[in-house]
Amino acid sequence: MLKLTDKEALTIAHYEQSAQSFWAGTRNHDVSQNTQAFLDALPKNMPLDILDFGCGPGRDLLHFKLLGHKPIGLDGSQSFCKTASKYSGCPTLNQSFITMDLPAQSFDGVFANAALFHVPSDELLNVLKKLHAALRPNGVMFTSNPRGNAEGWQGQRYGYYLELKTSEQFLQQAGFKILHHYYRPKGLPIEQQPWLAIVSQRV
Repeated sequence: MLKLTDKEALTIAHYEQSAQSFWAGTRNHDVSQNTQAFLDALPKNMPLDILDFGCGPGRDLLHFKLLGHKPIGLDGSQSFCKTASKYSGCPTLNQSFITMDLPAQSFDGVFANAALFHVPSDELLNVLKKLHAALRPNGVMFTSNPRGNAEGWQGQRYGYYLELKTSEQFLQQAGFKILHHYYRPKGLPIEQQPWLAIVSQRV
C-alpha cells in the first residue's frame, strides 16, 4: 500500500511531467465565476493578502495582482512555482499540501481552485486546519473540486471526491462555516455539473 506521501509525490510528479501541456491547456480557462464568488465574500476597496493554494502556473495569481491585491502562490510542483513567479511577478511557496508550513493569521483569503481534491481523505482535515490557522479572523476560503463519492487513482493523479454534505462535515470540523455553494459549469442540469464550488469562512 502506498504511503500518503507517496500518493502526493506521484501526483506532483505527474504535474511536473506535464507542466507545459497543463499550462497550455488551462491558461485561458474562464474561472471568473469562481474568482468573483471568492472576492465578493471579502472586504472591498482594500488590497487583500491572498493565498492561491495550488496556484499552478500562475493564471489566477496574475488576475488577483492586477486587481490590486497581494497574492502568494503555493504549489507542490517546482516547475509550476517557477512559471507562476515569472508569469505573475508574485512570490510562490514550493510546498506540498500535506507538509505545508504557513504563518498563522497571514491571509485574508485562501483561493483553492481545483486543488484540495488531491489531498487523501486521511489528511484532508489536517490540511483544512492548517488553512484555517493561516487565515485571519473571519477570513474566507474558496474551494472548487470535482464532486463524487470516491477516492483513488485517475491515471497518475490521486483524488478524493466529495459531495456537499461530506464537504461540509470536513469544513465544520476544521472550523469553517459555509456561506454558499454552487455547481459548475453554470447553466447546465446538475447531472452535467461535475464541479462543486464552496465559499466558506473561518469561525
